[in-house]
Amino acid sequence: MSSMVKLRDVATLINGRAYKKPELLDSGKYPVLRVGNFFSNRSWYYSDLELNEKHYCDEGDLLYAWSASFGPRIWEGGKVIYHYHIWKLELDVSKVDKKYLFHALAYDVEKIKQDQGTGSTMIHVTKTAMEEREIPLPPLAEQKRIAAILDKADAIRQKRKQAIEMADEFLRGVFLDMFGDPVTNPKDFPLGTIRDLIDTANYGTSGKASLTEGQYPVLRMGNITYKGGWDFSDLKYMDLIEKELPKYLVHKGDLLFNRTNSRELVGKTAVYENDEPMAFAGYLIRVRANSIGNNYYISGYLNSSHGKQVLTGMCKSIVGMANINAQELQNIKILLPPVELQTKYENLVKAIKTRVSKFSASDDSLTELFNALSQKAFTGEL
Repeated sequence: MSSMVKLRDVATLINGRAYKKPELLDSGKYPVLRVGNFFSNRSWYYSDLELNEKHYCDEGDLLYAWSASFGPRIWEGGKVIYHYHIWKLELDVSKVDKKYLFHALAYDVEKIKQDQGTGSTMIHVTKTAMEEREIPLPPLAEQKRIAAILDKADAIRQKRKQAIEMADEFLRGVFLDMFGDPVTNPKDFPLGTIRDLIDTANYGTSGKASLTEGQYPVLRMGNITYKGGWDFSDLKYMDLIEKELPKYLVHKGDLLFNRTNSRELVGKTAVYENDEPMAFAGYLIRVRANSIGNNYYISGYLNSSHGKQVLTGMCKSIVGMANINAQELQNIKILLPPVELQTKYENLVKAIKTRVSKFSASDDSLTELFNALSQKAFTGEL
């Protein structure tokens, strides 16, 4: 049988360092773990400050991001400074198993947002509310049994995700193999700009969108992933009049470029591949290639390591929201390989993505299974 206990009864929540902007550096002694890279190791900042030991987390620590990106994580990245918007949990190991608590907190994330989230622009959970949160707490031996079952189920799910991520890495390797290093240009392609490869680069609509009503879904900056894919889980809708359709609809094969975002995320790029057209918002630029260009090639470059460095470099001096306008996008230097080679790359990308979509469908099924097991675990049925 499980008793319900408050989180404060089994764990102490410790905040990290509240940084001022001048204290965050592009390079320095210590990496700083922020909410923005809590679930991925991208866009690190650093600090040279010598800090109290309580502001560091280390391998194996249980952490919880309580602002913007919610959720727990057992840290595996070695010793880093962690930011104020993250808690480190010091556990009473005589009462609670770390992996069990991790799964219990992960299972409860959406309900925590609904029950205890506050704030109008960036939802967050207060420490007091989180400490009062109740969790089911069976005896330690039962906690370990439940954690072991969920660990195994999650490991299967993670392997499938790794296969999907390996496909992304494979495509990056294909890009380098076909077009060479953009810096050294070993294949001796002509050097030009994106402008040489495109016909048009247009901004999206600034019209107001609705959560439920409208003929067309509206693609916004959050719908493009950092790696150049799509996330349609959060769509809004709007109507367009006839004369607006050519200006504000995205069709299959168009490239979308996220022109305004945080410095780390500005420049997200993806090729739209759906048959049904969608509208696109003003924070995006719609690009259409000309007869010697190919949107898959342009997207492959902008999503490559070198492309990301170029985009970040364009925004280095900007604090807060960054912007790369349509003219600046078109002025980005790029190699100009034969269009036949660009088309061959497009065909390879499509073939790989067809395979990945099958993996993704399987991944969805595994996620449903894992969620069902979690529900049984934390309602006393497992």
